[in-house]
Amino acid sequence: MGSAVGSMKNVKIFVLYLMQNLGRALDFVTLNDIVMQTDYVMYLDFAEAFGQMLDAGLVAEAGELDGDKLYAITEKGICVAENLSSDVLSSILDKSLAAALRYLDFKKRGIVAKCTTERLGEGEYQVHAQMTCHGKVLFDNVLVVDSADRARRMAENFRDRPEVIWRGVHALLAGNMNFLFD
Repeated sequence: MGSAVGSMKNVKIFVLYLMQNLGRALDFVTLNDIVMQTDYVMYLDFAEAFGQMLDAGLVAEAGELDGDKLYAITEKGICVAENLSSDVLSSILDKSLAAALRYLDFKKRGIVAKCTTERLGEGEYQVHAQMTCHGKVLFDNVLVVDSADRARRMAENFRDRPEVIWRGVHALLAGNMNFLFD
């Protein structure tokens, strides 16, 4: 098994924790996308764990939306999540829940955030960060930096917290953070 959270038991705890804290029924694709927001669980592990959670009554069908089955955590699943969540590092759970909430917010609004890096030449790397909403560009930024490590860290930070970057750029351009210039 290759998931960073470890055993199949931990994968189930991870998924149940997210489902409990999101507090609503979701379709399988959305659940998968939420779990994949961080690299803590691999797709095949998630798919296997999800089937096992259904069979064990930890998760159950909770209706349908646009032809897709919706799934919710059961009382039994809540009990497992509450009693065993300490088996997974709290920092992993916290970061994953924040990413899941952001994903759902961005999905609801139709926002897609992406960031790429590219080597330009000796000692120069380009970081291209972009946010779109229903095909319309909301944010587009290209930076040239001096190292692959700096480019990687910038891209990772953007992918981890695009909403913070969005708010920060707005605040800077609006003059709400002029104390940075003094």
